[in-house]
Amino acid sequence: MVYPSAIIHRLAFLVPIFNTHKMSNPVNTIINETQNPISDPDFAAQSKHALDTTGVLVLKNFLSRDALQSIKTDGINNKDKAYYTSSTHNVYLAPNDNQFDDQHPRNRAVTSSKGCITTDQIPSESLLHSLYKDNALKSFLCAVLNENALYEYADNLSSINLHYASHGQELGWHFDNSSFAITLLIEKPDDGGIFEFVKDARDADNNNMNYELVEQVLNKQVDVSQLDMHPGDLVLFRGRNSMHRVTPTIGNTTRMLVVLAYNTEPGVSLSESARQTFYGRLS
Repeated sequence: MVYPSAIIHRLAFLVPIFNTHKMSNPVNTIINETQNPISDPDFAAQSKHALDTTGVLVLKNFLSRDALQSIKTDGINNKDKAYYTSSTHNVYLAPNDNQFDDQHPRNRAVTSSKGCITTDQIPSESLLHSLYKDNALKSFLCAVLNENALYEYADNLSSINLHYASHGQELGWHFDNSSFAITLLIEKPDDGGIFEFVKDARDADNNNMNYELVEQVLNKQVDVSQLDMHPGDLVLFRGRNSMHRVTPTIGNTTRMLVVLAYNTEPGVSLSESARQTFYGRLS
């Protein structure tokens, strides 16, 4: 099933008429506020409902045209700094369980490969830093995600990541360890690079790993949902219980995706093992 933008999220008909004395937004040149009025409570409420109902929220044309081009240029100019990884892992992103063989869905290996530049490698003048730290955006995200506050990572690598997927690179099927993910698509490849997911494929809170369904997904025996994503779109996704992947990129155009990573508690760093694995360094 494909989730077109009109089904995932299209709130133009819900946007109220605003008072002409609109408050100034520090990122009003970055966010397309005409289509995505993040400071409006009704917009936030409708966005929360969409996320709660489907597990995914796509805010179309979230970035202004100029902001998208500026961020894309930053990505192109700094691509040579990217750290590339190719790894195998199981769907649960956990060490293999010796109770099962290697072909059991608990341990079955899938492949992920990508390049990444980290927070400290993104130019200090980049619009991504202004967007990430903006209080209006964080307030909107808190309302949609039902969180009290959002904090940046304590380490200097993990808050903002820009990912590159060239021809043949992909993100294998997995469940997230975190309760939510926030991404911005910057460049779409010639083909492939499609975000696919199966909603509520497990119930981690009740330790129901649903091996039968996971195996069916890995064997391509069930239909999966696809997101209709385009450059400039912001995506919020709850992937802890929804199995998901990004299909291999096809063609000469590199897929570029920004991850805006927040914590719900202050002073948290990504683990040293994760930093070494994903970034090739600790600081």
